[in-house]
Amino acid sequence: MAISNATLAGLTRTQLLEMHYTMALLRRFEEKSAEEYTRGKIGGFMHLYIGQEAVGVGSIAALRQTDIILSSYREHGHALAKGMAPGAVMAELYGKITGCSKGKGGSMHMWSSELGVWGGNGIVAAQLPMAAGAALAAQYRGEDTVVVCYFGDGAVDEGAFHESLNLASLWKLPVVYICENNQYSMGMAVEKAWAVDNLVPRATAHNMPGEQVDGMNILNVYEATRRAVERARSGQGPTLLEAKTYRFRAHSMTDPAYYRTREEEHEWRTQRDPIGIFEKLLLENSIGSQAEFDENDARATQAAEDAAEFAEQSEFPSPDDLYTDILADNSTALSYRYERN
Repeated sequence: MAISNATLAGLTRTQLLEMHYTMALLRRFEEKSAEEYTRGKIGGFMHLYIGQEAVGVGSIAALRQTDIILSSYREHGHALAKGMAPGAVMAELYGKITGCSKGKGGSMHMWSSELGVWGGNGIVAAQLPMAAGAALAAQYRGEDTVVVCYFGDGAVDEGAFHESLNLASLWKLPVVYICENNQYSMGMAVEKAWAVDNLVPRATAHNMPGEQVDGMNILNVYEATRRAVERARSGQGPTLLEAKTYRFRAHSMTDPAYYRTREEEHEWRTQRDPIGIFEKLLLENSIGSQAEFDENDARATQAAEDAAEFAEQSEFPSPDDLYTDILADNSTALSYRYERN
Protein backbone atom coordinates (compact mmCIF):
# COMPACT_ATOMS: atom_id res chain seq x y z
CA MET A 1 0.00 0.00 0.00
CA ALA A 2 1.31 3.43 -0.95
CA ILE A 3 1.48 5.66 2.11
CA SER A 4 -0.03 9.11 1.71
CA ASN A 5 0.93 12.35 3.43
CA ALA A 6 -2.68 13.47 3.36
CA THR A 7 -4.17 14.98 6.49
CA LEU A 8 -7.38 14.15 8.31
CA ALA A 9 -9.09 16.77 10.46
CA GLY A 10 -6.02 18.93 9.93
CA LEU A 11 -3.77 16.34 11.58
CA THR A 12 -0.59 15.02 9.99
CA ARG A 13 0.20 11.36 9.42
CA THR A 14 2.64 11.47 12.35
CA GLN A 15 0.01 12.93 14.65
CA LEU A 16 -2.61 10.42 13.53
CA LEU A 17 -0.33 7.43 14.10
CA GLU A 18 0.63 8.78 17.51
CA MET A 19 -3.06 8.99 18.38
CA HIS A 20 -3.42 5.37 17.28
CA TYR A 21 -0.54 4.35 19.53
CA THR A 22 -2.06 6.18 22.49
CA MET A 23 -5.38 4.41 21.96
CA ALA A 24 -3.56 1.08 21.86
CA LEU A 25 -1.64 2.02 25.01
CA LEU A 26 -4.87 2.78 26.88
CA ARG A 27 -6.38 -0.55 25.78
CA ARG A 28 -3.37 -2.71 26.64
CA PHE A 29 -2.73 -0.85 29.90
CA GLU A 30 -6.29 -1.41 31.10
CA GLU A 31 -6.19 -5.06 30.10
CA LYS A 32 -2.98 -5.47 32.09
CA SER A 33 -4.55 -3.62 35.02
CA ALA A 34 -7.47 -6.05 35.00
CA GLU A 35 -5.03 -8.96 34.96
CA GLU A 36 -3.11 -7.58 37.93
CA TYR A 37 -6.36 -6.92 39.80
CA THR A 38 -7.39 -10.56 39.47
CA ARG A 39 -3.95 -11.56 40.78
CA GLY A 40 -4.58 -9.52 43.90
CA LYS A 41 -1.87 -6.96 43.13
CA ILE A 42 -4.42 -4.14 42.92
CA GLY A 43 -7.10 -3.69 45.57
CA GLY A 44 -10.25 -1.68 46.10
CA PHE A 45 -12.54 -0.59 43.31
CA MET A 46 -11.26 -0.23 39.77
CA HIS A 47 -13.14 1.09 36.74
CA LEU A 48 -11.68 0.39 33.30
CA TYR A 49 -11.69 2.66 30.25
CA ILE A 50 -11.79 -0.10 27.62
CA GLY A 51 -14.06 0.91 24.74
CA GLN A 52 -13.97 4.63 25.48
CA GLU A 53 -10.45 5.34 24.20
CA ALA A 54 -11.58 7.55 21.32
CA VAL A 55 -13.08 10.08 23.73
CA GLY A 56 -10.06 10.59 25.95
CA VAL A 57 -7.43 10.49 23.21
CA GLY A 58 -9.45 12.50 20.69
CA SER A 59 -10.33 15.29 23.10
CA ILE A 60 -6.93 15.59 24.78
CA ALA A 61 -5.28 15.81 21.35
CA ALA A 62 -7.10 19.14 20.98
CA LEU A 63 -5.53 20.57 24.15
CA ARG A 64 -2.30 22.32 25.00
CA GLN A 65 0.05 20.90 27.60
CA THR A 66 -0.85 23.78 29.91
CA ASP A 67 -4.57 23.03 29.79
CA ILE A 68 -6.17 21.27 32.76
CA ILE A 69 -8.32 18.14 32.89
CA LEU A 70 -10.50 16.76 35.66
CA SER A 71 -12.09 13.34 35.53
CA SER A 72 -14.25 10.85 37.34
CA TYR A 73 -13.09 7.53 38.77
CA ARG A 74 -12.62 6.02 35.27
CA GLU A 75 -9.59 8.18 34.62
CA HIS A 76 -6.56 5.97 33.95
CA GLY A 77 -7.00 6.62 30.23
CA HIS A 78 -7.21 10.38 30.62
CA ALA A 79 -3.99 10.44 32.64
CA LEU A 80 -2.13 8.37 30.06
CA ALA A 81 -3.48 10.43 27.16
CA LYS A 82 -2.33 13.65 28.90
CA GLY A 83 1.19 12.25 29.02
CA MET A 84 1.51 10.54 32.39
CA ALA A 85 4.06 7.72 32.41
CA PRO A 86 2.41 4.26 32.43
CA GLY A 87 4.64 3.23 35.32
CA ALA A 88 3.42 6.12 37.47
CA VAL A 89 -0.21 5.18 36.76
CA MET A 90 0.30 1.46 37.41
CA ALA A 91 2.31 2.11 40.58
CA GLU A 92 -0.56 4.23 41.86
CA LEU A 93 -2.95 1.34 41.20
CA TYR A 94 -0.59 -0.87 43.21
CA GLY A 95 -0.48 1.69 46.02
CA LYS A 96 3.26 2.18 45.66
CA ILE A 97 5.32 5.25 46.59
CA THR A 98 6.38 5.72 42.95
CA GLY A 99 2.76 6.26 41.92
CA CYS A 100 1.63 9.65 40.66
CA SER A 101 -0.14 10.29 43.99
CA LYS A 102 2.57 8.48 46.01
CA GLY A 103 0.37 5.44 46.42
CA LYS A 104 -2.18 7.33 48.51
CA GLY A 105 -4.92 7.75 45.93
CA GLY A 106 -5.19 4.49 44.06
CA SER A 107 -7.36 3.91 41.02
CA MET A 108 -9.67 6.90 41.46
CA HIS A 109 -7.10 9.62 42.17
CA MET A 110 -4.52 10.19 39.45
CA TRP A 111 -2.79 13.56 39.81
CA SER A 112 -0.04 15.59 38.17
CA SER A 113 0.32 19.34 38.59
CA GLU A 114 2.97 19.39 35.87
CA LEU A 115 0.71 17.70 33.32
CA GLY A 116 -2.47 19.50 34.31
CA VAL A 117 -4.11 16.29 35.53
CA TRP A 118 -6.16 17.53 38.47
CA GLY A 119 -7.36 14.17 39.62
CA GLY A 120 -10.01 11.60 39.22
CA ASN A 121 -12.83 11.90 41.70
CA GLY A 122 -14.63 9.07 43.46
CA ILE A 123 -17.72 11.16 44.26
CA VAL A 124 -20.10 11.27 41.31
CA ALA A 125 -20.15 14.77 39.73
CA ALA A 126 -17.66 16.22 42.27
CA GLN A 127 -15.34 17.25 39.46
CA LEU A 128 -17.90 19.54 37.78
CA PRO A 129 -17.85 22.37 40.35
CA MET A 130 -14.10 21.85 40.78
CA ALA A 131 -13.66 22.39 37.04
CA ALA A 132 -15.70 25.58 37.25
CA GLY A 133 -13.46 26.74 40.08
CA ALA A 134 -10.28 25.93 38.15
CA ALA A 135 -11.64 27.81 35.13
CA LEU A 136 -12.60 30.78 37.33
CA ALA A 137 -9.06 30.89 38.73
CA ALA A 138 -7.57 30.85 35.22
CA GLN A 139 -9.94 33.60 34.12
CA TYR A 140 -9.21 35.71 37.20
CA ARG A 141 -5.47 35.43 36.72
CA GLY A 142 -5.69 36.19 33.01
CA GLU A 143 -4.17 32.83 32.08
CA ASP A 144 -4.62 31.38 28.61
CA THR A 145 -5.83 28.08 30.04
CA VAL A 146 -8.82 25.91 29.19
CA VAL A 147 -10.25 23.37 31.63
CA VAL A 148 -11.83 20.16 30.33
CA CYS A 149 -14.10 18.19 32.66
CA TYR A 150 -14.98 14.54 31.96
CA PHE A 151 -17.96 12.85 33.59
CA GLY A 152 -20.31 9.96 32.94
CA ASP A 153 -24.00 9.96 32.12
CA GLY A 154 -24.80 9.15 35.74
CA ALA A 155 -23.39 12.51 36.86
CA VAL A 156 -25.94 14.37 34.75
CA ASP A 157 -28.65 13.58 37.31
CA GLU A 158 -26.71 15.21 40.15
CA GLY A 159 -27.44 18.76 41.25
CA ALA A 160 -23.76 19.65 40.86
CA PHE A 161 -24.16 19.22 37.08
CA HIS A 162 -26.75 21.98 36.80
CA GLU A 163 -25.13 24.26 39.36
CA SER A 164 -21.76 24.05 37.63
CA LEU A 165 -23.04 24.60 34.11
CA ASN A 166 -25.16 27.52 35.26
CA LEU A 167 -22.22 29.34 36.89
CA ALA A 168 -19.87 28.49 34.03
CA SER A 169 -22.32 30.00 31.56
CA LEU A 170 -23.15 33.00 33.73
CA TRP A 171 -19.47 33.91 34.15
CA LYS A 172 -18.34 32.74 30.68
CA LEU A 173 -15.72 30.46 32.17
CA PRO A 174 -13.12 28.78 29.91
CA VAL A 175 -14.34 25.23 30.52
CA VAL A 176 -15.49 22.38 28.29
CA TYR A 177 -17.77 19.79 29.85
CA ILE A 178 -17.56 16.37 28.19
CA CYS A 179 -20.12 13.74 29.11
CA GLU A 180 -18.82 10.28 28.27
CA ASN A 181 -22.23 8.71 27.81
CA ASN A 182 -21.47 4.99 27.94
CA GLN A 183 -25.23 4.46 28.19
CA TYR A 184 -25.41 2.56 31.47
CA SER A 185 -24.17 4.81 34.27
CA MET A 186 -23.55 2.26 37.03
CA GLY A 187 -26.17 -0.18 35.77
CA MET A 188 -29.18 1.87 34.67
CA ALA A 189 -29.83 2.21 30.94
CA VAL A 190 -29.79 5.90 30.09
CA GLU A 191 -33.14 5.75 28.29
CA LYS A 192 -34.70 4.74 31.60
CA ALA A 193 -33.08 7.67 33.43
CA TRP A 194 -33.32 10.61 31.01
CA ALA A 195 -36.50 12.20 29.70
CA VAL A 196 -34.51 13.35 26.64
CA ASP A 197 -32.38 11.30 24.27
CA ASN A 198 -29.40 13.68 24.30
CA LEU A 199 -27.93 16.51 26.35
CA VAL A 200 -28.41 19.34 23.87
CA PRO A 201 -31.63 20.57 25.57
CA ARG A 202 -29.79 20.71 28.89
CA ALA A 203 -27.03 22.80 27.34
CA THR A 204 -29.69 25.11 25.92
CA ALA A 205 -31.24 25.42 29.38
CA HIS A 206 -27.94 26.85 30.59
CA ASN A 207 -27.45 29.08 27.55
CA MET A 208 -24.40 27.34 26.13
CA PRO A 209 -23.70 25.38 22.94
CA GLY A 210 -24.35 21.66 23.15
CA GLU A 211 -23.37 18.92 20.73
CA GLN A 212 -23.70 15.15 20.61
CA VAL A 213 -20.80 13.40 18.89
CA ASP A 214 -19.94 9.81 18.00
CA GLY A 215 -17.71 8.82 20.88
CA MET A 216 -16.40 5.80 18.99
CA ASN A 217 -14.94 7.99 16.23
CA ILE A 218 -11.77 9.68 17.47
CA LEU A 219 -11.72 12.37 14.79
CA ASN A 220 -15.32 13.37 15.47
CA VAL A 221 -14.40 13.82 19.12
CA TYR A 222 -11.22 15.73 18.24
CA GLU A 223 -12.97 18.18 15.93
CA ALA A 224 -15.85 18.86 18.34
CA THR A 225 -13.43 19.39 21.23
CA ARG A 226 -11.21 21.65 19.16
CA ARG A 227 -14.17 23.91 18.36
CA ALA A 228 -15.23 24.00 22.01
CA VAL A 229 -11.69 24.70 23.23
CA GLU A 230 -11.23 27.54 20.74
CA ARG A 231 -14.51 29.04 21.92
CA ALA A 232 -13.48 28.80 25.57
CA ARG A 233 -9.99 30.19 24.95
CA SER A 234 -11.38 33.18 23.08
CA GLY A 235 -13.53 34.19 26.05
CA GLN A 236 -16.88 33.01 24.69
CA GLY A 237 -17.57 30.64 27.57
CA PRO A 238 -18.32 26.97 28.11
CA THR A 239 -19.59 24.19 25.86
CA LEU A 240 -21.29 20.89 26.71
CA LEU A 241 -20.29 17.91 24.59
CA GLU A 242 -21.94 14.52 24.82
CA ALA A 243 -19.77 11.73 23.44
CA LYS A 244 -21.93 8.67 22.91
CA THR A 245 -19.68 5.73 23.69
CA TYR A 246 -19.75 2.25 25.27
CA ARG A 247 -17.66 0.58 27.93
CA PHE A 248 -16.71 -2.91 26.84
CA ARG A 249 -16.17 -4.06 30.41
CA ALA A 250 -18.52 -3.88 33.36
CA HIS A 251 -18.96 -0.76 35.48
CA SER A 252 -16.20 -1.95 37.81
CA MET A 253 -14.17 -5.11 38.28
CA THR A 254 -16.77 -6.41 40.75
CA ASP A 255 -19.82 -5.80 38.52
CA PRO A 256 -21.35 -8.88 36.79
CA ALA A 257 -23.20 -6.57 34.33
CA TYR A 258 -26.42 -8.57 34.25
CA TYR A 259 -28.30 -5.47 33.08
CA ARG A 260 -27.17 -5.86 29.46
CA THR A 261 -26.98 -8.80 27.10
CA ARG A 262 -23.85 -10.57 25.96
CA GLU A 263 -25.15 -10.17 22.38
CA GLU A 264 -25.17 -6.40 22.76
CA GLU A 265 -21.64 -6.38 24.18
CA HIS A 266 -20.42 -8.60 21.32
CA GLU A 267 -21.96 -6.32 18.70
CA TRP A 268 -20.25 -3.23 20.09
CA ARG A 269 -16.92 -5.01 20.45
CA THR A 270 -16.93 -6.37 16.91
CA GLN A 271 -18.75 -3.62 14.99
CA ARG A 272 -18.01 -0.42 16.92
CA ASP A 273 -14.53 -0.83 18.39
CA PRO A 274 -13.03 2.70 18.31
CA ILE A 275 -9.55 1.39 17.53
CA GLY A 276 -10.84 -0.71 14.65
CA ILE A 277 -12.87 2.22 13.31
CA PHE A 278 -9.79 4.45 13.35
CA GLU A 279 -7.59 1.82 11.70
CA LYS A 280 -10.14 1.38 8.92
CA LEU A 281 -10.20 5.14 8.33
CA LEU A 282 -6.42 5.36 8.19
CA LEU A 283 -6.23 2.42 5.78
CA GLU A 284 -8.91 3.86 3.51
CA ASN A 285 -6.96 7.11 3.28
CA SER A 286 -3.61 5.34 2.80
CA ILE A 287 -2.25 7.07 5.90
CA GLY A 288 -1.31 3.99 7.90
CA SER A 289 -0.56 0.33 7.27
CA GLN A 290 -1.47 -2.82 9.14
CA ALA A 291 2.21 -3.34 9.89
CA GLU A 292 2.34 0.06 11.60
CA PHE A 293 -0.79 -0.74 13.60
CA ASP A 294 0.74 -4.03 14.71
CA GLU A 295 3.94 -2.25 15.70
CA ASN A 296 2.02 0.28 17.75
CA ASP A 297 0.11 -2.50 19.47
CA ALA A 298 3.32 -4.38 20.26
CA ARG A 299 4.86 -1.19 21.74
CA ALA A 300 1.74 -0.58 23.79
CA THR A 301 1.69 -4.15 25.07
CA GLN A 302 5.33 -3.89 26.12
CA ALA A 303 4.72 -0.53 27.79
CA ALA A 304 1.93 -2.08 29.85
CA GLU A 305 4.14 -5.01 30.82
CA ASP A 306 6.97 -2.67 31.77
CA ALA A 307 4.57 -0.57 33.86
CA ALA A 308 3.47 -3.62 35.81
CA GLU A 309 7.08 -4.67 36.37
CA PHE A 310 7.94 -1.16 37.58
CA ALA A 311 5.01 -1.20 40.00
CA GLU A 312 5.89 -4.67 41.24
CA GLN A 313 9.47 -3.65 42.00
CA SER A 314 8.51 -0.36 43.69
CA GLU A 315 8.21 0.08 47.45
CA PHE A 316 5.07 0.76 49.43
CA PRO A 317 4.86 4.10 51.27
CA SER A 318 6.36 4.06 54.76
CA PRO A 319 4.22 4.72 57.86
CA ASP A 320 5.84 8.17 58.07
CA ASP A 321 4.32 9.04 54.70
CA LEU A 322 0.92 9.13 56.40
CA TYR A 323 1.94 12.50 57.82
CA THR A 324 3.04 14.11 54.54
CA ASP A 325 0.95 15.98 51.95
CA ILE A 326 -1.74 16.71 54.51
CA LEU A 327 -1.83 20.48 54.09
CA ALA A 328 -1.13 22.45 50.93
CA ASP A 329 1.44 25.22 50.90
CA ASN A 330 -0.68 28.31 50.35
CA SER A 331 2.15 30.84 50.61
CA THR A 332 2.29 31.42 46.84
CA ALA A 333 -1.46 31.88 46.55
CA LEU A 334 -1.56 34.23 49.55
CA SER A 335 1.29 36.39 48.29
CA TYR A 336 -0.39 36.59 44.89
CA ARG A 337 -3.62 37.77 46.49
CA TYR A 338 -1.89 40.43 48.56
CA GLU A 339 0.08 41.69 45.57
CA ARG A 340 -3.12 42.13 43.56
CA ASN A 341 -4.80 43.95 46.44
